[in-house]
Amino acid sequence: MLSNIPTNIITGFLGVGKTTALNQLIKQKPENETWAIVVNEFGQIGIDQSVLTDQTGIQIKEIAGGCICCALGPALTISLAMLLRRTRPDRVIIEPTGLGHPEGLIDILQSESFREVLTLRSIICLLDPRVLEQPEVLRHQTFIDQLNLADIIALNKCDLATTAQVNEAQTLSENMFPPKQKVIQIIQGEFPIQLLDHTRNTALSAHYPDAHSNGSDPQPLPQQLSKQASKQSPPQPPVLPALFLPEPGKPIKRTGANQEAFSCGWVFHPDDQFDHDSLLAYLNSLTQIWRLKGVFRIGHSRVFYNRVLDETTTQPIAWRRDSRLEIISQTPLAWHEIETALLSMIKK
Repeated sequence: MLSNIPTNIITGFLGVGKTTALNQLIKQKPENETWAIVVNEFGQIGIDQSVLTDQTGIQIKEIAGGCICCALGPALTISLAMLLRRTRPDRVIIEPTGLGHPEGLIDILQSESFREVLTLRSIICLLDPRVLEQPEVLRHQTFIDQLNLADIIALNKCDLATTAQVNEAQTLSENMFPPKQKVIQIIQGEFPIQLLDHTRNTALSAHYPDAHSNGSDPQPLPQQLSKQASKQSPPQPPVLPALFLPEPGKPIKRTGANQEAFSCGWVFHPDDQFDHDSLLAYLNSLTQIWRLKGVFRIGHSRVFYNRVLDETTTQPIAWRRDSRLEIISQTPLAWHEIETALLSMIKK
């Protein structure tokens, strides 16, 4: 019988570097441990799993298409139950979407389904000090509660922020009430693995406790994860049979939205090869972008493109399947025009 599996939530707003932090933690994983990692993306096309390090002792479940803290709560309950039974992990780490409210996720992890199976330990929230100059983010209810509910705040990307921004973020974080267990400054998401085992502070509460609610309660799995759960077939993806089988030059497109954001994603055939220079120039030229992630085939290699507002990074990636792109914005964009432009950059 599974019980008391240490569980952590790595949270933070869009583009703060949660996936990079997960990769840094994976590098520190003890060789004799198995970790189960659940990654949640707001968009309909999963990108993060292509970026996470694939190694022995790591089992990754990606849940795309909304927020596991609310709309996808039932999907998380079933998916996590099956993942636990299949892998019997020594630790569980959950990375919700940057638009996800942590309280809904905490409710699920401490519900009847999991309260004897999982032990919720420190919730670590990553914070980019430069966000202090983005008033639209500072006012966001989810952003505020990600900080309120965190046991530890990790000021990430300190090498990209000014000294004044880092110092102000440090002071503000240290003056939160109830106080945080730690406020640390990090670069590229790297922090000591020992922070995962800090005890969860149950006195922490949300400032906007109803921000995650969708009017439904987590669905219990009787008697922990016992016979009924084991008889269930693994959760199936949405009935989109062609989602990962596009034809060359004919990508599959999926859109999504909620009250605060819009997303559009494309999956391209593995044979589609993009012109590197024109692709990067076009992606850099797009406006009104909140978050953009993509994996593209460039000749015989692949490149990962990552953009948060106007800040972009690119790096080689080991992913060797299809090419894919996900855009998140605060307003709907001209998705068809973007698709047409992308198609024009595929080498004939």
